[in-house]
This record gives sequence, C-alpha cells and structure tokens, in this order.
Amino acid sequence: MIERVSPAGVPSPRGPYSPAVKAGGFIYVSGQISVDPATDKAHLGDVAIETRQVLENIRTNLAACGATMADVVRCTVYLTNMADFAAMNAVYAEFFANAKPARTTIGVAALPLAGAKVEIDAIAYKH
Repeated sequence: MIERVSPAGVPSPRGPYSPAVKAGGFIYVSGQISVDPATDKAHLGDVAIETRQVLENIRTNLAACGATMADVVRCTVYLTNMADFAAMNAVYAEFFANAKPARTTIGVAALPLAGAKVEIDAIAYKH
C-alpha cells in the first residue's frame, strides 16, 4: 500500500510532488529546504539556521507518518558550498544524537530555491 502524505505544519510543495510517501514500512521524505511553514518564507543566508529549519520540516513530516528522527535510516544532504559542511554537520548531529542514519553529502551548484544553501531528504523505516 502506498500513501501520499501532505501534513499540516510543513511547507507547501513547490512542485508536483508529495512531501512524504509511506510505502510498506518505509517513509520517504522529499528534499526539504529552509522554508518556515508558518510564514511560507525561507530562512536564507546562514547554513546552520537553514539546516535547523530543514530538519524541523523533516521531523514534522515524519511525525505525520507516525515516525521520529530515530526511525531515519538514510539521508542525502545537498550543499551549495562544501565549506559549510562543518556548520551543517553540527546541527545535523543535534537532531540525530545516537541514531545515526546512513548519509551521503553532495556538493551542488545550486538548489531549486535561489539562495538556499542546504537541502536534505530522508528515508525512515517504521514497521
């Protein structure tokens, strides 16, 4: 069974996709950028602030699917400047504590929202 999830409290999709999809025991959270769902505006400029909002958005998507950050098994991080890795990583570590999912970090030329420095997607497993 596949369920497309578009929970309240997350930014509106900026394209033809679902914020999250549940398939079996897996939850796929679409790439999140630093859009504050309360204002529908992005926090741009400081990668630590952006990362915190991105991970809050992921947490909200997961909660709507009955999961937590501890259920995340894989993330992909996209950074427009690899010099921001340490700052992003410090915030990322706060959200995952001892539940360290597999991860890939990729340097990219740009993200869909002009000026965004970080985007993260996640895969969780909740059975």
